Amino acid sequence: MSFVALQDNLRKVLRKRIDAGELTGMELARRTGFTQAHISNFLNRKRGLKLSALDKMVKAVGLTLYDLLNPHEVAKVAAVSTRSGTGKGDEEYEAAPLVEGSIAAGSEVIVNEEVKELLKFRRSFLQRLRADLAAVPKGRELGREGGRKSWTRFVLIKVDQKEGLSMWPRVGPGATLLIDRHYNSLRPYHKNERNLYAVRKGDGCTVKYLELREAAPGAPGGLLVLRPHNPDYPVEVLPIEEGQTYADLIIGRIAHVSVET
Repeated sequence: MSFVALQDNLRKVLRKRIDAGELTGMELARRTGFTQAHISNFLNRKRGLKLSALDKMVKAVGLTLYDLLNPHEVAKVAAVSTRSGTGKGDEEYEAAPLVEGSIAAGSEVIVNEEVKELLKFRRSFLQRLRADLAAVPKGRELGREGGRKSWTRFVLIKVDQKEGLSMWPRVGPGATLLIDRHYNSLRPYHKNERNLYAVRKGDGCTVKYLELREAAPGAPGGLLVLRPHNPDYPVEVLPIEEGQTYADLIIGRIAHVSVET
């Protein structure tokens, strides 16, 4: 992030606090020792700050320079590398991070601290997988850092006994599932075959087939129906809250299932 961008982020923070009545230009001037004209010119983009002045102003309002960094860019710097090894043979492979279901559901960019293990897949296989991102409703795309396209695309989760049995025999307990998080549409990947999805449920995820029951015209929401493969397990229903779409509940399509023997 550039120094200019840091100053712009500081302006946004200060403006937000001033608008909320938590801070005034006079109080900021008192804390920093700058004149009110200096503060006003900075907030109105008529002048910038030297690094020492920026540091002084940041400390005066209880922040650090780290607080001004774009969290998405910070996450990218800390993100786990998916390049596998340095040997010639490793050039054919790419690593996918194995994580908890809650991480697959909630972390846009997977960082090293969240990874339990890295598993290799042929790069040619991953490159063949077709992404399919659901359309973002008008207005929702504003302010988003690239949306789903900026997420770590492939992640792995392990299925516990209950989840595995609910999808038996297509998925079994202990299976490792490769999730393509750049596929959150309901369009079939293969003709005449149901997609298998990882779906947000509470703080974690579940693995099911999906159906959409749309709300009545003009009404918000709708329902996302979660169907197991095993008929002995119940069908579940997730409400789509106002302001959400079905795609917000989908973590991604299951692109590969593997079982240790």
